[in-house]
Amino acid sequence: MEIQKAISASLLRLRMKSPFFATLAMFAQFVPSQEIDSAATDGKDIYFNPDFLLSLSPNQQDAILLHEVLHAALLHVTRRGVRDRELWNVAADIVINGIIAQQGIFELPAETLRDPDLENLSVEEIYEILAKDRGSSPDLSKPDLLDRPPQDSSGKRDNEGEQSNNDSMSQARKAAIEANWQNALQQAATVIRATEKGDVPAGVKRELGSLSTAQIDWRTYLWRYMVQTPTDFSGFDRRFIGRGLYLESLQGESVNVYVCIDTSGSVDSDILQVFLAELKGILNSYPHLKCELYYADVDVYGPYQLQAHAAIPKPEGGGGTSFIPFFEKVAVSWDGQNQAVCVYLTDGYGTFPEWKPELPVLWVVTPGGAETEDFPFGEAVRLGIRVSV
Repeated sequence: MEIQKAISASLLRLRMKSPFFATLAMFAQFVPSQEIDSAATDGKDIYFNPDFLLSLSPNQQDAILLHEVLHAALLHVTRRGVRDRELWNVAADIVINGIIAQQGIFELPAETLRDPDLENLSVEEIYEILAKDRGSSPDLSKPDLLDRPPQDSSGKRDNEGEQSNNDSMSQARKAAIEANWQNALQQAATVIRATEKGDVPAGVKRELGSLSTAQIDWRTYLWRYMVQTPTDFSGFDRRFIGRGLYLESLQGESVNVYVCIDTSGSVDSDILQVFLAELKGILNSYPHLKCELYYADVDVYGPYQLQAHAAIPKPEGGGGTSFIPFFEKVAVSWDGQNQAVCVYLTDGYGTFPEWKPELPVLWVVTPGGAETEDFPFGEAVRLGIRVSV
């Protein structure tokens, strides 16, 4: 009875502090379980150890319960996919604790994992950054993102969570979880508008943005972008995009692709190799593409003709970052006759031209790079690569 009173009181305080967060909490069940050391979620419900929760101050109870609600609402369980479970949990905790701390009205427990340098990024980006140097990644003694429901206080387990492979989740369960929280987020946003009490927290907005962009694999986007036919550039006819086949109707036509790699220190060797391998695969599938490769820091080096089966020229550079020299060189190189696009692999931190290039520009942004809205022209896609773990 005492623990139920504590949960009810926490939800009431949450309603007073934030109608947005309180509405999200209404879409979860709070289930006591001795199998949990502290608190956790399976993406659907919130599980907590009664003794642990009662040991906290009321303000800390609010923060812990909100922590799990946000994990669930932002789909941190279903978004993991095949990524390493513990490392993904660390990345998700960094994001969630940052969101809670930035509200200024909650008290996180003293041992809470924080990383102010990373917490404004998406979980996917933080994961990639941590994966590069697994040895320096923080340890997580009590993971709170569960693949299946734990036992409740009566020793029972929700059969819906049982899987023949505990690392997987049925598509039906995943769809139900995502539908539930999509509805919750819509309702919470409606409450904010109706009550005129603030706005959706900035950290939640960033994560909501990543919910859509994370579903678009950067490789798929790169293929779609580069393999536009001449018709696509004028009328955006995408009937042939993504088939991976050379189109006979394009014989005699060509599309120039100007690719620039930021060598100011923004792009490590793992990312560079995966990115260039993808480029070469596209070139091998579409002979009408002609690719010029450049490297750039404050200067630009190249062009090098990038062929599907040729060796990659050694990167040059290592200084500061300016995007201007590349676009100046492309403006001189392009004859204005053939269709052309520009692809720039970078973290986005540098000096942009004050003028907008004539050609379409795709920015492929490395993990930890600039926000999408920081690019003054072109389209930006976030790079997600499973580098060595």
